[in-house]
This record gives sequence, C-alpha cells and structure tokens, in this order.
Amino acid sequence: MARRSDHTKEQIKEMALSAAEKLVTRDGLQGLSARKIAHEIGYTVGTLYLVFENIDELISHVNARTLDMLYESLLAATVSCRQPRTCILAIGRAYVEFATRHPHRWKMIFEHNLAKGVEAPQWYRMKVNRMFELVEQQLQPLLAGQSRKKIAQTAKTLWCGVHGICALAVTNKLEVDDAQSIQTLTDSLINHFVAGIAADIPV
Repeated sequence: MARRSDHTKEQIKEMALSAAEKLVTRDGLQGLSARKIAHEIGYTVGTLYLVFENIDELISHVNARTLDMLYESLLAATVSCRQPRTCILAIGRAYVEFATRHPHRWKMIFEHNLAKGVEAPQWYRMKVNRMFELVEQQLQPLLAGQSRKKIAQTAKTLWCGVHGICALAVTNKLEVDDAQSIQTLTDSLINHFVAGIAADIPV
C-alpha cells in the first residue's frame, strides 16, 4: 500500500467509497461503519472525516453510485423496445433484476435515513427523479393531453407498486421462488395498470 502522504483527498474519497461498497455488498447497511471503512483503507476515522462531513454524507455518495448503476440498467432496457407498454415492462424487469442481483446495495437506498430536518442535496434528488422520468417518458403517449403533474403522479403510483413487490421479495416476505416469479408479478401489475390507463382514455 502507498504511504498515506501519497494519497490525495480525492484518492482517499474513492478508496473509502470503494471500501464502503464492498462492505455493503457483503453485509448490508448494518455492516457499514466509519471504523470499518477506515480499517479497510488503512486510515484513521479522523482522516475519513476530513473527506466526508459525516457517515451520512459517505452513505449518500455510495447510494448515489448505486443509483447511477440502476439508472444505466433501466436506460439500457429501453434501447430495443418500441411501444410504451413493452418499454415499461422492460424497465420493470430491469428493476427486478437489479434488486435481486444487488440486494444489499438496493435496500440501502431506502433503508438509510438522514437526520431529522436534514434534506438530501439537490444533486442526489436529481438522480432519484431521473428514474421516474424514464417511466414518465413511456407513459406520456398513453396519457396524451394530461398535465405533466398527472403523468408524474401516475408514474410514481405505478412504480410504488413495482417497488413494493421487489421490497417484499428481496426481504423474503413474499412467497416467490426466484427472480422469474418476481418478474411475473411485476409484469402482471404493469400490464393491468397500463390496461387501466387505456380504458380511462376518452374515445
């Protein structure tokens, strides 16, 4: 390992985030602490807090990297689809696949809570919102003439349902055998939801 003086703050930051990702992947949020991260990279906790304001900021950056991975997976799923329904199904399947492949990292996005009165920074909220925007883009042709607010609300309603299935399955609170079964449930939810939208469109 290089001497401590050989690492810049940016290098220490990257080392810490990589170590945190490793710990979370293995043990989940409960296995993550400043002490363990510092030990992994060969620095003191004090040095870690010269790079991050607190453990919440560090976790937010880890979650941001997870959100980037998730977004890229969802975006890639829309490349080969052509119709709104099939695109939404593809996004749903990609979401299920990511959640089941990276359960600890996926869960930490929702398990970690900031201190009371502290809001997530704008850059972080943008990473969350752009995933909803992928669904909104596909719903827009099905909700022609509806307000942007209505489309956004519809996207969030749908994705709350998809997320709920994933959350129950990943935490073993849903009696399903594998990712394929979870996908069957999410496919059914999306198909019925989209069919309901079509039925509500005036002719």
